[in-house]
Amino acid sequence: MRYTGPACKLCRREGKKLFLKGERCMKAKCAIDRERPVPGASQRRRAKISDYGVQLRAKQQIRRYYGLSEKQFLKTFKIASKKTGITSFEFLVLLEMRLDNTVYRLGFASSRSAARQIINHGHIRVNGRKVDIPSYKLKKGDTIELKKSDKSLAFVQKNIEETSGTVTLPEWLTFEKEALKAEVLRFPEESEIQAPADAQLIVELYSK
Repeated sequence: MRYTGPACKLCRREGKKLFLKGERCMKAKCAIDRERPVPGASQRRRAKISDYGVQLRAKQQIRRYYGLSEKQFLKTFKIASKKTGITSFEFLVLLEMRLDNTVYRLGFASSRSAARQIINHGHIRVNGRKVDIPSYKLKKGDTIELKKSDKSLAFVQKNIEETSGTVTLPEWLTFEKEALKAEVLRFPEESEIQAPADAQLIVELYSK
């Protein structure tokens, strides 16, 4: 089941920004910038974290960053583990190539959760066809564009304006701003994936 509670609470739990609330994460109201304590910290003793604990925190940080449920996260990892490349890298590539993440990377939405909502409501076209599945895996050469409707256009243009200073278009995508159309040029490289934790720790966790 996907978490539906306060997004800021997740960032506080992990002790770092996971950028779950879009523009708010860049403002002074951000709970991390205000150094609010970890939830329940006053009731817990500070103990040295074990290797398992480090691996678990890495998993939770990456899972929450991309907004996946436990089941989706594990399923994606199993797919990555069957590929011939380095599992940790292949895993991050699969997460980056999800449609909801790409819609967010394009600035169509202020957060990945908002991107999922746009996709679920049928506002996104892939290769000219409606795709309403946020987990849809994109491939090289795929095109992503907005549904031609006034409602879709107004909503996305507003988000693009609001995120213009905070969202940087990755080099594996091209984007025609006037047409609101993008293309996947290639798969992302390792240096282009800014995950909040080391994915190799997840490989070690699931290998136990």
